[in-house]
Formats: sequence, structure tokens, C-alpha cells
Amino acid sequence: MVPLRPILGLLVAAGCLLAGGTRCSGDGLLPWIKPEQRTVRVRHPTQLPRAALPDTPPPPTVSAPRWDAPVWNLSLDEAIRTSLSNSEIVRVLAGVAAVSSGRSIYDAAISNAEIDVAQGRFDPTVAVDNFWNRTENPFALIDPGDPQRTLIAGSQSDAYDLDFALSKSNLTGGVWTFGVADNTTRVPGPAPLNPSNSTALDLSYTQPLLQGGGIAVNQAPIVLARINVERSYFQYKSSVQGMVFDVIQAYWSLVSARTVLWARQQQVTQLEFALQLAEAQEAADLLSAGEVAQSKVSLASFRSALIAAKAEVVRRETALRSILRLPVTLQRRVTPSTPPSTEQVQFGWEDLLGMAEQYRPDLIELKLILEADQQRLLQARNGALPQLNAVANYRWNGLEGVMPVGDRVYSSLGENTGWTLGINFSVPIGLRAARAQLRQQELIIARDRANLDQGLQSASFFLAESLQNLDQFYEQYRATLETRAAARKNLEFQIARYQGGLTQYIVVLQAIVSWGDAVSAEADLLALYNIELANLQVQTGTILETHAVFFYEERYRSIGPLGCLGSGRCYPRANPPSDNQNVYPEGDRPSEEYFDLADPLEPLRDLRRRERDVLPPLDPPAPTEPFPDDWPEELPRSPAPRMLQPAGVLPEP
Repeated sequence: MVPLRPILGLLVAAGCLLAGGTRCSGDGLLPWIKPEQRTVRVRHPTQLPRAALPDTPPPPTVSAPRWDAPVWNLSLDEAIRTSLSNSEIVRVLAGVAAVSSGRSIYDAAISNAEIDVAQGRFDPTVAVDNFWNRTENPFALIDPGDPQRTLIAGSQSDAYDLDFALSKSNLTGGVWTFGVADNTTRVPGPAPLNPSNSTALDLSYTQPLLQGGGIAVNQAPIVLARINVERSYFQYKSSVQGMVFDVIQAYWSLVSARTVLWARQQQVTQLEFALQLAEAQEAADLLSAGEVAQSKVSLASFRSALIAAKAEVVRRETALRSILRLPVTLQRRVTPSTPPSTEQVQFGWEDLLGMAEQYRPDLIELKLILEADQQRLLQARNGALPQLNAVANYRWNGLEGVMPVGDRVYSSLGENTGWTLGINFSVPIGLRAARAQLRQQELIIARDRANLDQGLQSASFFLAESLQNLDQFYEQYRATLETRAAARKNLEFQIARYQGGLTQYIVVLQAIVSWGDAVSAEADLLALYNIELANLQVQTGTILETHAVFFYEERYRSIGPLGCLGSGRCYPRANPPSDNQNVYPEGDRPSEEYFDLADPLEPLRDLRRRERDVLPPLDPPAPTEPFPDDWPEELPRSPAPRMLQPAGVLPEP
């Protein structure tokens, strides 16, 4: 018989050697064990799954702006509605591309599942252990036939153990436990009972009296989970507010860029006409070559400005398509059709502060953080208490088995009972760690209160800045109206003087420049004013309520508490925003047409028509598409959009 101990020693030594050899010499010593990972293995990008690419033609550029594409008259309300319907991933505008804000319609629903995770602590728990055991232990005994010799025999015993436990925690921190034990044993040789079967029923209850005890501290994880759901919801709402504001900003920026483009086109058209006129006059010896060269320089400069204006329109339209989550290239050209608001809106300072304190998502989140801090403070205070538990247990014991004579005997569960009452106490001397955590949580509350105070102060400054900007932009807009009117009168005056031969054409060129700059400034400032109106709604936290945007639960059926044995339960899947209501005035033509965009050089063209008998024939060039030059003379005044309507008075969809 081979001794076992040396064999075991050799196996252990071989295992250690092979383990060390695997680290040193590589693979192959233990083929059934995977080798160590010593290199970084990265797949080639072509081996990764491909994503579906949209079938999109090349984007428009300044050289190929696609002005001849069909026009899509897009209102601002429709633009907001489009962005909300495509808000599975909430976007923010970064340059001309919208990027993810890090929030989605699924975030609140994902956080909502944590509530069930926290409540699962109080669900009943069932534990069942089943074991069939056979034990055969060798033992030595003296050989009856030869006392000098020893025999080795084995003792075999069979056993069956069943342990069942059902436990349930309650809100006070106590734990109820009901247990059943059933143990059957069969041993070799004579025994009072063979086989014997012992049974027991246990009912116990453990109640923490200090640490871990109390309804509030045991509900704290559930309250924290609910607060986290609210935080996720308001973070999501804040990102949607930012997306709606970016849509409005991109929309009015496109309106401004299109108006500036019209002004630059008019300037180039007028300078082209002036250059042709100057060249005709030079041919008739009525103008010097230097004056003609000066007209060429001015025309080249304004053509460069026109290219920049065209590029700005292309960029702004691309940015609007991006924030709406539309393809980079559309078959139709986006044309804003909502007229900008030209009415000055007045606000009450105290009302604005009150709405900001109540509706701003960032301030709401700071309040929720303080609520969560209070729950954690409750937990920290409870954790600083000693462990003191009251324990109670009652047991019903039973026994049955087969006597040596072959008869079965048993005792009922009620004949043999036992009970236990006790107190468990433990405490770390000094409670250093628990007191440090309590002190840390108190400091966190002080910090978060300071953050809330700072947030309120910052909100007041943001509101003040928005009101200051509104007043500034509107007053500047009114000033540009006067500037534009004066520039128009100056241009008409210089044209009349030029027609009468009282001034040089360079003065008319300067008047053209002043008039075009005034039109551009008016468009820029009116766009800034309309953007700032939306920004004020953001600063008060009411931009979604103003546009009647609400969130609703999109539900789906998922596996319930009974698993595959029960029917699927409806749980929230997402929180998409509803469609917005129409807030802005309707428009039936491009937004820039609501400006007074009439051609100021029509009198010069009439003069040129009258001079055709003297000078060579010359037809003025038509304005460059896409904007016509026959727009109305008067500036219509559009009504102001509904502003800062509290959420409570809006009907939910």
C-alpha cells in the first residue's frame, strides 16, 4: 500500500512548481489552465459592428448653399415641437452641432428602480437547506484472533438534514424568524433509537433598541431613493429647458443672419450698379479713373462681406437642424416664418425672484440635496449609538425513532419546549469612527446650506443680468430704428444731391454702407432681444411651463415580483416631454420680411433709365436669391409671446 502523505506532499510541491513555472516560462505546462494575460489585445476598427449611416447628401456650403431648394416655412412653435419629439437624448447646442447633455428620457425611470431596491430589504426571505450525508470514518481495533495485530474498520452513518427559515424585517428594525429543522440519523450498531428523527420549530424576534432601531432611520434608504428620483427628474427637466432655449436661440440667430445677408446683398447689388455707372461715366469722360478704382475696391470689400454673410446663414441653418435632430442635409431649405416680437415686455422683480426660487431646477436640486443630507444625518446619528438588541426565542422540540425491539416511539412538539430571552450589547470604545462620520455629515449640511444660499444669490444676479440685457437690447433696437431711418434719409438726400451734380458718388457709397450697417444692427439687436426673452424664462425656470410642456410616463410591461409565474406589471420606461402649445404669433412669410427691407437705390435706377440717351445702355443687376427686394415699406409690430406663465394655471394634456 502506497503511503498517502508523501504523495500529497509531492502533489503540493508539483502544483507550486507548475504555478511558478507558468509565470516564468509561459504556456503549455498546464494546458487545462488558461495562460496569464500579458498583452493588450485590441480589435481592429473594421472588426467592430457597423452602425447604420443615414442616406444624406453632402451638406450645403457657402459655394453651394442650395438656395434653389424647396422652402420649408418653419414657425418657432413647430421648431420647438420638433426638438421635443426628437428628445430621446436631450441635446445642447455647441457651435453648429448639438451634442448630448448627458440626460435622456430614461434617467428618471432608471433611478425609480432604486426605490424597489431599497424597499426590498423589508421583503420576506425564504431559505431552505437540504443535505443527504453519508459518513464513514476509519478506526483501529485489536485483532481478536491475534492481540499483537491491529485491524482497521469503518463506521458508516447516514443522515438527512432539512433546515427551513422564513424571516421578515419590519420598519422598526426588528427581524421575525420562523424556522423548521428536521434531522434524521442512522448509525451502525445498537442505539436507543436507530434511525432517529429530531424536529424543531423556532420562532424568534430580534429588536434593536439603539443602533438600527426606529422607523425613521429604517425608512431613510427608501426616502433617499425617492429623493434621487426627484433629483434625476429635475436634472432632466433642466436639460430639456436648455434644449428649448437653444432651439429659440438658433431660430432667432438664423433670422438675424438672413436679414444681414439681405443687407449685404443689397449693398453688393448697389455697388455693382454704382461701378457700372462709374465705368459708363468714365467712358464719357465724366469721371476719373481714380474714382472708378475706388468703386472697385468698395465692391470687392462688400463681396467679401457677402460671402461671410452667406456662410453665417449656412452655419445658423445647420445649427438649427442639428438642435432639432434633423439630417445634416434636407431636401427643403429651412426658412423661419415667425415674426420677431417688437413689443417691450415689463416684469415685476419680486415676482421673478419668487418664480426662480420655486421653479428653477438647479435650486430645486439644491433643496433636494439638503433633504437627502438630513436623512444621512439621521443615519449617522443612529450609527453613533451603541448596539443594544433584545432577543426572544421560543422552540418546540420533537423526537421519534425506532427502538431496538423494532417499535416506533415519538414525542409530540408540545412536550418539550424551550425559550430564550436576552440582551446583546456591544460598542466600540470611544465611537471614534461613528462620531467622525456624524461630524462629517453635519459639516456637509452646513456646506450644502451655503450652496443653496449661493444658488439663490446667483439666481438673483442672473435675473438682474437678464433684465438689464432686455432693457439694453430693446433700447438699442429702438436706437437702431432711428439710426436706420436717419441713414435712409441721408442716403436719399445724398442720392438727390448726386443727381443734381452737387456731390461725388463716394458720398453715396458711404451712405450705402451706413444704411446696410443700420439694417444689420437692427436685425442683430431684435434677435438678441427675442433670445433674451427666452433666457429670462430659463432664469426663472418657467420656459417649459410657458410653452405648456409637460412630462408623462411612457410605460411598458416588465417582469413583476412573481417572476415568470405572474403577469407582467407596468413600470415607467421613460419620461418624454409632451408637445408644446402655440405661443408665438403665426407668420405666413419669411421672418426677415417683417423688417422694412426696401431697395433704397431705386431713385438712382430711375435716374439711370433717364440717362440712357446720354450714356451707354446699362441695366442694374437683380438682387441675389434667395431674398426678393420687393418687401413692404412699413415695419409691422408683432405681439409679444406669452411670458412666464406659472405651471399651475396651464391644463395638463
